Amino acid sequence: MTIEHPPAARPTARAFTDRLRRRERALGYWVIMDSPVSTERIARLGYDYVCIDAQHGLVEYGGILRGLTAIDAGGASVGMVRVGTNDPFHIGQALDAGAAGVIVPLVNSADDAARAVAAAAYPPHGVRSYGPMRSALRVGPVPAEADASVACLAMIETPEGLENVEKICAVPGLTGVYVGPSDLCLAVGGTYPGDPAVAEVFEAALRRISRAAADAGVAAGIHTPAGLDAARRLAEGFTFATVSSDLVHLERAAADHLRAAGGAG
Repeated sequence: MTIEHPPAARPTARAFTDRLRRRERALGYWVIMDSPVSTERIARLGYDYVCIDAQHGLVEYGGILRGLTAIDAGGASVGMVRVGTNDPFHIGQALDAGAAGVIVPLVNSADDAARAVAAAAYPPHGVRSYGPMRSALRVGPVPAEADASVACLAMIETPEGLENVEKICAVPGLTGVYVGPSDLCLAVGGTYPGDPAVAEVFEAALRRISRAAADAGVAAGIHTPAGLDAARRLAEGFTFATVSSDLVHLERAAADHLRAAGGAG
């Protein structure tokens, strides 16, 4: 068994967020299981970031904390969190646990995006409460340094969010936008995620989102099911992309081995 080793230079939240702000390419991985050992192994592979899903994932606060600690132990990625909702408590809690940034779901308007940005920043620029219990080890603890290091990404995944994407991208302090393709497909009329009946309108929506981000000079990210899909979206104009998830890959690998061994038709 070959185990990949992390690079000598440990990534920092500030360097990663600056890359996003410069619209440089970044690749990430999605974690939905509360499994620190597997998360640590993934975080050794060379992904720029590993994102813990606290919205639809199988983790609570303890899982977020364990996952971020495991990512830091991996030494090759920064940790991100997709928070459960757009409010100061959830955003601040994820950042206090040591996240380099947050992905905020269901952002429907410029006001929603402004609230997310404010929750991720300390006064006078935001409303984040000061209590960096773990993040002080990695991000900050000086408020201005933390503000400069933290990424705030707004998810575009609803009809309202798509309609207002240009205004959302123009919100001061927003690092970028992130497409949730399953919900976006439903938002443009699909009856289920990936519905081929709305493929053209879905692709048009993606082009609109990536163009709006480019015009505003912010990052444009998207969740993808596989590495080849991530490469395609990056070639189309997105600046960062996340690949699948740990649970999906675990099931897929187990199924592939079962078929290879002749245990399934």
